Amino acid sequence: MTSRIPRDSRLRIVRPRTLAAAPTAMTQRRPRRPAPRPPEGTPARSALAGMARSGLAGAARVARWADAALGPGRDSATADGKATLSDATAERAAEELGLTAAQVRADWDTARLAGLVEVHGDSARPGWRLRAWHRDDSAVLRGWVALFDAWSLAHPEPAGLEAAAVADVVSAMPQVLSFLQLSAGPVPVAQLLDLLEQRVTELRTERCEVPYGPRPAPAAPGTRPAPDAAGTPLAPLLDWALHALAAVGALTCGDGQATLTPLGNWAVWVKLEQICVAAQSPAGHIEQPAEDMLRGCARLRPNAARDEYRAWLAARPVGSAVTELLGAARGEDALLRGLAFDALRVVGAPAEPEVRAAQAEPALRAYALLWLAEHDGADPEDAHLVLTRREATWLWVDTAAAVADHGEAPLLVRHLESAVQPTIPALLEEIRAVGHPRTVQVLVALAAAHPDPALAKAVRRAAFQVHTGRV
Repeated sequence: MTSRIPRDSRLRIVRPRTLAAAPTAMTQRRPRRPAPRPPEGTPARSALAGMARSGLAGAARVARWADAALGPGRDSATADGKATLSDATAERAAEELGLTAAQVRADWDTARLAGLVEVHGDSARPGWRLRAWHRDDSAVLRGWVALFDAWSLAHPEPAGLEAAAVADVVSAMPQVLSFLQLSAGPVPVAQLLDLLEQRVTELRTERCEVPYGPRPAPAAPGTRPAPDAAGTPLAPLLDWALHALAAVGALTCGDGQATLTPLGNWAVWVKLEQICVAAQSPAGHIEQPAEDMLRGCARLRPNAARDEYRAWLAARPVGSAVTELLGAARGEDALLRGLAFDALRVVGAPAEPEVRAAQAEPALRAYALLWLAEHDGADPEDAHLVLTRREATWLWVDTAAAVADHGEAPLLVRHLESAVQPTIPALLEEIRAVGHPRTVQVLVALAAAHPDPALAKAVRRAAFQVHTGRV
């Protein structure tokens, strides 16, 4: 028998809507709980925002000066025509603001870390937080927390210290800060040093670090042994960390004791709450590596997944978290690639340098371009316009691979609606040209899932041609 339904031999794609964020078959709803209250004695958010504005006043002043003096079309821009803080610009800002060039540079760096200034390559522009500085307390507090998270960048370690020991101390400081927050008062620095040594030892034990070579001579009676194999004492590193955190306004340090400021106490409490929320969630992957965490979040709805990302990020240094997420994105699972960049959206500005560098990797380029476009202020619905036709096609194949591996057949069929090509023959031709490593598997899965025999046959033929190397 022959079908009486006329076929369209041109096999056009009909796109009534895009496949933006179709929910997966398996979803979980996170039970809601009452909003937690901060510890007793914590100032109101408006008071905390006032403290943050006061602490970042110098950074905001330099950012506003740069916005007025170095904006597009200004005659007073730097010699290269870009809004960069060159030596001449720093000197000019110092003269006009009544500061030294060193103060201008320090405030500029603080403004960048707090999101008051966004630097993209060789150019800079005011951040959205600067626009909302006087009217949005949440924007101000987020800016201060961004600076708090980047304390080790705001005040780099002294020269001559071993990089591995510095990294261990940065990784161990969240536990020290948690202890300060739970103590709710001054804590002797000697007690913090004991805690830091214990935590560093745990980190090295988890990495199974075994010292090689001759063992150091035992310490003299009454002296503290060096806790790390390289012989770097942790006391100077703790002193650096405490003074760096004091410089960003997170704590005060004096008379052999350290105490969290109201802002620091509130920020640490917020991060502990994020960890507790995720620990009570169905996923609870805080202590797991990025890949396992992302697999758990694949079953959650977007809002619940973002909460999980925030909790996972709060439990580790931002730099190592970004590196770990990009490592998961480089794997073979396309679903994890997309989820990793969703998590990087939660990270925000601190992830920009590594995401910008990821543009050079073919597997990450399309995702990185979309992330950067949204970071630069593009509407998420229009961010795809930054992609070339080839990049959009590569992303289409990668997304199809994720759907084929983790979704259902109807979802893969509907994925055709999001293709930029107007016809199936044009889509197949461009898919073959991009050279995605999962092209054959995607085409085979699509042919098996599509109910139209003519279209399925064309897709199978294309899969065979790619498999055999035929053009």
